[in-house]
Amino acid sequence: MQIRVEVDDHIDGSEELMVRVEGVVEGSLDGFQERIARVEVHLSQRTPHRAGDRDMCCRMEAYTGSLKLTEVSHDALTLTEAIHAASAKLERAVHKALDLLRSESTTAEEGSPQALGQLRSS
Repeated sequence: MQIRVEVDDHIDGSEELMVRVEGVVEGSLDGFQERIARVEVHLSQRTPHRAGDRDMCCRMEAYTGSLKLTEVSHDALTLTEAIHAASAKLERAVHKALDLLRSESTTAEEGSPQALGQLRSS
């Protein structure tokens, strides 16, 4: 799983921040790493001159071969909170999408000619 982190002009894109974001994303999506090709993380500050607003934003996009784009975001007071909350949301969204895909696959297999033949021979 490749992780790409992008920051806007108002956030210091230090190596330490990049490593921290990658660690949070890898930890959250540990069970799905084989199914996810790439995760893009976009960090931004919506209103850079106003303190106290929930202006720190983390948007995450997960790309897989079999799923459509899964995208989440979270606005928070701190960048750390935004990163962790968005990562947790992404984990839930990917899990839900994979469960849906798995149930659709099972339903399709039950209606397949092979499955129907097995039912008829029983």
